[in-house]
Amino acid sequence: MSYDRVAFVGLGLIASSMFWAMRRAGMGAHVTGYARSEQTRATAREIGLCDTVCDDLASAVRAADLVVLCLPVGAMGEVMAELAPHIKPGATVTDVGSVKRAVIEAVAPHIAPGVHFVPGHPLAGTEHSGPRAGFAELFDNRWCLLTPNGADTAAVAQLSDYWQALGAKVEEMDPDHHDLVLAVTSHAPHLIAYTMVGVADDLHRVTNSEVINFSATGFRDFTRIAASDPTMWRDVFLTNKDATLEILGRFTEELFALQRAIRTGDGEMLHDYFTRTRAIRRGIIDAGQDTDAPDFGRKKR
Repeated sequence: MSYDRVAFVGLGLIASSMFWAMRRAGMGAHVTGYARSEQTRATAREIGLCDTVCDDLASAVRAADLVVLCLPVGAMGEVMAELAPHIKPGATVTDVGSVKRAVIEAVAPHIAPGVHFVPGHPLAGTEHSGPRAGFAELFDNRWCLLTPNGADTAAVAQLSDYWQALGAKVEEMDPDHHDLVLAVTSHAPHLIAYTMVGVADDLHRVTNSEVINFSATGFRDFTRIAASDPTMWRDVFLTNKDATLEILGRFTEELFALQRAIRTGDGEMLHDYFTRTRAIRRGIIDAGQDTDAPDFGRKKR
C-alpha cells in the first residue's frame, strides 16, 4: 500500500531527488514540503518541487501519512519537537540522516502514541546541495538502510516498499551497527578527504594554482568529497563520535605501518597491502555500487 500524502521537512538534494523519483515511479501521492529558508521555499515553488510548498511546519505535516525528515542530524530533535503535535495517528515518521543512534535518541521521545518511527538512511548523494540538485535517478541500485528499532512491522514493510519504488535496495540493520559500518564506509573517508585538501591548502611550497591545475584523479576525488555540505558533516562527526574515533584510530595504526614500510624500503609489504585493497575496489564494482568507467564513473546530467 502506497502513501496518499507525503511531507518533506527540508528541501535539499535528498528530498528533491525523492520527489522526482516518486514522480518517475508514477506515485499519485500529494506531496507537501517545508524549509526554514524563505529562499529555498521560493526555489522549490519555481522548479515545481512538491505539490504544495508550505510556509509553516504544521501545514506541511498535518495530513501526511509519511513525514520525511530531510535535515542535518543535529537539527532533528528540535524540529521534531516542533512538528510532533501536528502529526496524525497512524502516520509514519522517517529520516534520511547518516547517523542513526543519535537520531533515534533525539526524535523518539517526541513520537506520540499511534505514530510509527522508522529511521532510515539512503546511501546516496552528491557533493551538491539544495533543491535544484535533486534528480530522479539518485537512488537507483543504491542501498537504503532502515533501522526499525522495534517499530511496527507493517509500517517498516510499507516504508521498504516505498524506497524500492524509488529505485533503492533496502536492508534492515541495528542502529549501532549502522553507525559503525558508516564510520568505515563514509564518515572517516570524508574526514580524511577534508584533511588532505586542508594539507594541500596549508602546504605553502605548493601554490594554489598548482594544486588546481595539476590535480590528479586521486586529489580530485578528495576535493569532490570535501565539497560536501559543511553543516551536515559537522553534525555527522559530532553525533557519531565514538564510531568515527574508533575507525580513525585504526586508520592511524595502518598509516604508521605504511610509513614504516616506506621508510625501510619494504616493497613486499606495500605490494601485498595494495593488492588486498585493490580487491575491495573490484568487489564494489562487482556489487554494482560503482563503475570502472573513467571520469569518476559518474553519469553526465
